[in-house]
Amino acid sequence: MKRLTILVPEGQNNLSSIVGPLKIFSRANAYRKEHTGEELFIIELAGQSTSTKFYGELFTVNPHKNISSIDQTDLIIIPSLNHNYHAALENNELLIQWLIKQYKQGAEIASICTGAFLLAASGLLQDKTCSTHWAAADTFREMFPKTNLKSDRLITDENGIYTNGGAYSFLNLMIYLIEKHFDRQTAIFCSKVFQIEMDRNSQSEFAIFTGQKSHGDEMVCQAQQYMESQLHKKISMEHLSSKYAVSRRTFDRRFIKATGNTPLEYLQRLKIEAAKKALETSRKTINEVMYEVGYSDTKAFREVFRKITGITPQHYRNKYNKEVAL
Repeated sequence: MKRLTILVPEGQNNLSSIVGPLKIFSRANAYRKEHTGEELFIIELAGQSTSTKFYGELFTVNPHKNISSIDQTDLIIIPSLNHNYHAALENNELLIQWLIKQYKQGAEIASICTGAFLLAASGLLQDKTCSTHWAAADTFREMFPKTNLKSDRLITDENGIYTNGGAYSFLNLMIYLIEKHFDRQTAIFCSKVFQIEMDRNSQSEFAIFTGQKSHGDEMVCQAQQYMESQLHKKISMEHLSSKYAVSRRTFDRRFIKATGNTPLEYLQRLKIEAAKKALETSRKTINEVMYEVGYSDTKAFREVFRKITGITPQHYRNKYNKEVAL
């Protein structure tokens, strides 16, 4: 039998991403046993302590084992962390070293949401593609610049390392892993039992773009504020760079360094975020919304909208505007 180790990191407050994998993999095991007579995984919770408290000591998790007693495992699941990432990494140094050892011995590792911070701290994500919660993307890029973060991706799969996007999207990762380790039939069964949508691959439509403004570059900050105030207009990047008396090349370089986006990407994200809010809350037509955010070409607007959100403006409006849906 294979061994599945679900980690219980120190000082964390997310219980759902521990209980969820435990329940889904246990159900997959039971389904397999019903059809073949044997389970696939021995499932264990493991941590550095005999117990870990969650949500102000409202809940307590008592891991089956200490990580020091597990010499080898086959699949490791890292749950999501709280938002104090630096403290999380300091409190879980032994666990990080254990991850490195297990991966070298052939274990696969899957991180849930902000659990990617713990995985990245091991160095195992260096030069690899990964995902995490879209709201933590800027912090992640600052802390781990050598990792290729794709915050629009729901799931990444590279050399035995899996990561996923934010919050309850870990349910999709669990179905993905069950198909990988069990089979498609078991994955479909679990998706029906737990009512999890199969084959979702993007978290883009859920992202809320706020922009990175804690970078300290005053010129870039002014440019960001100007963009936000002129969303209804077409803005030339050449005009912006000349407005701040720098070359276009220098402007682009400083903007990318400060925000993680090119000026054009940043402007597009601002416009599409404004369009999303209008589509969610008003009865304006798609064309009316398009003109309000400075687009005059319907095809161009739809292409940029789909690129950023993963769905069309019409689909987005139908999905998130209750009045329109009714």
